[in-house]
Amino acid sequence: MQQTIRATEIKEFPLFEGQQTYERITDQITSIPMERHPMAWTIMFGLGLIGAFALLMALVYLVAVGTGIWGINQPVAWGFAIINFVWWIGIGHAGTLISAILLLLRQAWRMSINRFAEAMTIFAVMCAGIFPLFHTGRPWVAYWLFPIPNWLAMWPQFRSPLEWDVWAVSTYFTVSVLFWYMGLIPDLAKMRDRAKTKLSRILNGIFALGWRNSAIHWMRWEQAYLLLAGLSTPLVLSVHSIVSLDFAISIVPGWHVTIFPPYFVAGAIFSGFAMVLTLVIPFRILYPKLKEYITMNHIDMMAKVMLATGWIVFYGYLCEMFFGMYSGNQFEQFLVVNRFFGPYWAAYWALIFCNGIVPQLLWSPKIRQNLLVLFIISIIVNIGMWFERFVIVVMSLHRDFFPSAWGMYTPTISDWWLYLGTIGFFIMMMFLFARFIPMLAVAELKELWYKLYHGHNGHGGVHAHEPKPTAPAPQGGGQ
Repeated sequence: MQQTIRATEIKEFPLFEGQQTYERITDQITSIPMERHPMAWTIMFGLGLIGAFALLMALVYLVAVGTGIWGINQPVAWGFAIINFVWWIGIGHAGTLISAILLLLRQAWRMSINRFAEAMTIFAVMCAGIFPLFHTGRPWVAYWLFPIPNWLAMWPQFRSPLEWDVWAVSTYFTVSVLFWYMGLIPDLAKMRDRAKTKLSRILNGIFALGWRNSAIHWMRWEQAYLLLAGLSTPLVLSVHSIVSLDFAISIVPGWHVTIFPPYFVAGAIFSGFAMVLTLVIPFRILYPKLKEYITMNHIDMMAKVMLATGWIVFYGYLCEMFFGMYSGNQFEQFLVVNRFFGPYWAAYWALIFCNGIVPQLLWSPKIRQNLLVLFIISIIVNIGMWFERFVIVVMSLHRDFFPSAWGMYTPTISDWWLYLGTIGFFIMMMFLFARFIPMLAVAELKELWYKLYHGHNGHGGVHAHEPKPTAPAPQGGGQ
């Protein structure tokens, strides 16, 4: 993976802090899973575990009683389940963007946050998949959605948006896991060599797939990593575009618009980067070693991406208003007025405030360097993106073509229970990830460090320049 590094970039945008060496980079990052974790880790993991248990109980109760425990009704047959599905899928987009697209665009700053974002993607997609599966009401026959032989001779209806979601999300999840795991292999070998217990050495050795730090291993790894990046890149555009088409192919006012695919993709990247900041900022405090690799320049770049995508999202809001009023269609025009002044007006103006007004603070470099304010902004953005999905789903359905069919949607305790349970599950998985796996890509960071501070001759990565040991390999061979 070749990175083009300008000489001025080292000075103007330092990507490391402290005096780094190959040994120090390896020690700093691989030691985090091996050390005793702080009490804050135990508290957060415990809270996440409680949330995951609540999620399990909510799903058991849902299957036992049925979807009638939710607030869905006619005409609002899509409620929290679809709102939260789209919200979680959006959060998962930043990982693929950082890992794949920024890799292909030769953006060096991605290397300190890609592992983090990839893990976030996988766990977010796992949370997202729960909702449409149980929204069908019969999750035990979910295999009907796949074209496999069965005794009913059932065959999927490929014209159904539900079927599109199955293929889009399953493909996205599969490629994301492969891409994440491929990047982990060299670092798992380092964990194997530095393991303090036999069990850790065996497990890391199994998942390292016999990595020996040989030249042929590095060559094949780089080829596979780049190939998976190329496969992942179209998924950033395709997955959320397909999710948006669930809405856009209908004739429901507020859904039947051609702007939905790019609008949804921009919103997904917007919310995804907000979630990365929401996680990275506390983790930098929890593990001070990360500050040397996730610098304020990395955080500044993520805030700038949020600002750019936030403007695209806000432009989408303005387009929706314009299309509705200019269309001459009384139903579309009524929808705009209903969003402004209808019974759910607070949700609409909350999303305008959270996604349109608050992100404008990011124009200020002082705000982008203030971690507390940036953390609060990232949370507000994620809340605003949830309100956006609420507005799209509920406000378009509760008052459609016939006033006689109008109705109100009110989420029940079971709706909130399930949603908060997925947040708990997500937190639990992120802290488990931090406990057992290097949070940063060691091999990629060492390659970047060599090119930044020792010159770049375009003949391979850091492994091509590392001194080979003349004595038996020390503990942590391949560092």
